[in-house]
Amino acid sequence: MDKRLLLALQAAGTVVAIGVIAIVPSVIELFGLMQLTLFAAMSVLALSLAFIWGYGGILSFGQTAFFGLGGYAYAIAAVNFQDSTPAILLAIVVPALFAAILGYFIFFGRISDVYLGVITLTVTLILFNSVNSTSGDAYKIGKALLGGFNGMPAVPTFNMPFDPSTVLSPEQSWWTTAYVLLGVFLLLRLLLALPAGRIIVAVRENEVRASLLGYDPRLVKCLTFILGGAIAGLAGALYVNWGAFVSPTIFSLSLSAEIIIWITVGGLGTLLGPIIGCVVIEYIVAYIGSQQLLNSNLVLGGVLVVFVLLLPKGIFPTARDLVMRLIPDKKPKTNGPVPSAAAPHPAGAE
Repeated sequence: MDKRLLLALQAAGTVVAIGVIAIVPSVIELFGLMQLTLFAAMSVLALSLAFIWGYGGILSFGQTAFFGLGGYAYAIAAVNFQDSTPAILLAIVVPALFAAILGYFIFFGRISDVYLGVITLTVTLILFNSVNSTSGDAYKIGKALLGGFNGMPAVPTFNMPFDPSTVLSPEQSWWTTAYVLLGVFLLLRLLLALPAGRIIVAVRENEVRASLLGYDPRLVKCLTFILGGAIAGLAGALYVNWGAFVSPTIFSLSLSAEIIIWITVGGLGTLLGPIIGCVVIEYIVAYIGSQQLLNSNLVLGGVLVVFVLLLPKGIFPTARDLVMRLIPDKKPKTNGPVPSAAAPHPAGAE
């Protein structure tokens, strides 16, 4: 596809997305709006793993570790400051710092991909059990009681920047969450279009060649891992804002598995695919939960098997390939042999 046409389609898609986000509260009732807000928050989490796995080649089985740290960092800061502005910043910084420390030991220690998955999974279990054991008045940070397995209820939700007296309405929370999702998506798209993004993909494809070109694969992977952790932490803040509650279940292994299913269903190696996969799977889970006829985990397992066998590329890549086949190829066909690179160019060819 021509680059100009592709850029025009992307710009048009962005404008349409901005418009749709703006008008959603006027056409959907409150329950549906709250559900969409949750889907948007979880889609940010999906993007965090889609980026580091699909483009960085880093399969983290414990992305909920950063998601949970972001959620708890936001809740603790919001309770102490009674202002969501610094709380949101801490929800990004704390998981990023944790990812930097963990990533340093993983990547500069040259730990293989298999052990990376085991380590991130173990870290998630450690955080789950640690936070789960913090019930009692002794476990508090400032004014914030951690609550152990009971969690932290009545967490202050988002307010206007540096104005705690003006709390966001459900409609404003939707706009905030949805526009954050769109912003993260566009920033990642921009990063991947820049030389830095190409270096990330080059390291994923062949670390030896990238190192021979002068890049340090360990540093590139570590920085990619940190960015993924920061995005997951932001998703944690959005999630806690949605429910005004956080508990150790935010570190659950079932959610870690769901994120991988979202990306597999939507399409690995894309950014839009995981968002589609997240919304589809979360809607299915919510629908099954309301019917109480089937076990949601059983259905998720069946969906994963079906997509792996029938649509291994995922929803978005399969649909994209189908559309590309339907678009006629406008490239001129040459009947004669293609001149070699060493042959002189005709006059005026440049």
